Amino acid sequence: MTKRLWSFSIVCLLVTSCGTPLTKPFQNQSSTQHSTPDVTQTSLEAIRDFTESPLITDASGSKQLSMLPPASTPSASALPTAPTRAPNPTLAPRPTLTPSLKPKINPKRPVAQPEVSKRPSLPVQKNQGQVRISQKKLTLSQLVVKYPDTFKLRGSSQEKKVALTFDDGPDTRFTPKVLDALKANQVKATFFVLGAMANSHPDVIKRIVNEGHVIGNHSYSHENLPKLSVDKFQNQIESTENILHNLIGYAPRLIRPPYGAINEEQVKWIADHHYLIVNWNVDSLDWKSLNSDQVLHNIMQQTKPGSIILQHSGGADSQDLSGTVQAIGPLITKLKAAGYTFVTVPELLHVTKSK
Repeated sequence: MTKRLWSFSIVCLLVTSCGTPLTKPFQNQSSTQHSTPDVTQTSLEAIRDFTESPLITDASGSKQLSMLPPASTPSASALPTAPTRAPNPTLAPRPTLTPSLKPKINPKRPVAQPEVSKRPSLPVQKNQGQVRISQKKLTLSQLVVKYPDTFKLRGSSQEKKVALTFDDGPDTRFTPKVLDALKANQVKATFFVLGAMANSHPDVIKRIVNEGHVIGNHSYSHENLPKLSVDKFQNQIESTENILHNLIGYAPRLIRPPYGAINEEQVKWIADHHYLIVNWNVDSLDWKSLNSDQVLHNIMQQTKPGSIILQHSGGADSQDLSGTVQAIGPLITKLKAAGYTFVTVPELLHVTKSK
């Protein structure tokens, strides 16, 4: 009878303990991990845990831990001391990644380089030297070669003819004396006159023409033409032409630029308007106020068949052209004796005197 009562009591205890909720796991491990567990309690809890076997979710919610105990629980004497564990098995926080200042480069793709601005290349790289030459200002001798039908320095070397030319007139000091010397030697010459001087001395202009000489255009006021704008250059030529046309009845075709200076743009304009540039190949240097012997020497030393000889019949008040006047007679005599014939520039170049 007593054995039956003990058995009934044990069954009741087992039933009662099976209905008790499990509330202990992971909450007080720190207080129990170093104490020796009770064998009886451990056995009972092992049976209960085996039947219920709940799953506990950790703090991160990403991992479930089984609460099942080992299949067999050793006796108290056989149990080793439990190893020390962290109070709460919380997951270590993930390290915060600091973005690198340097951008990541995909080695498979080439890194795009910024476009470098480039100057536009020349249209024709192979001809850069020629381009530079064409843009460079041409000298007078180069202009003569490039524009042989517009720019003249001399006549044909096949004929023993020369032309006397006189610049910067007319005036009343030397131009009449030059005309007297030419008349005395029966030689015709070519006078390149200034528009301003022609306007001031119309009677001298008319005398030049009446005595059979030819008139050419030497600009209006003896400006350095390459330094002028296009409009001012044209005005120098056209103003003089208008004055001379009213005095002599024709527009001179011949133009001699002051100092012999002219640029390519102006040469093109002259060609387009049917003028003819006439410079010289013999310079007497009489504008330096030389005496007659010096003037004569300079001319005779340079004269050849077809030569155009430069002298002056007017100039600045400080210039003395007496040597020019005095050298005319001896010059004509010597050249005639050498077989030369004196002609006007239009006759030497075989062109007309008017446009």
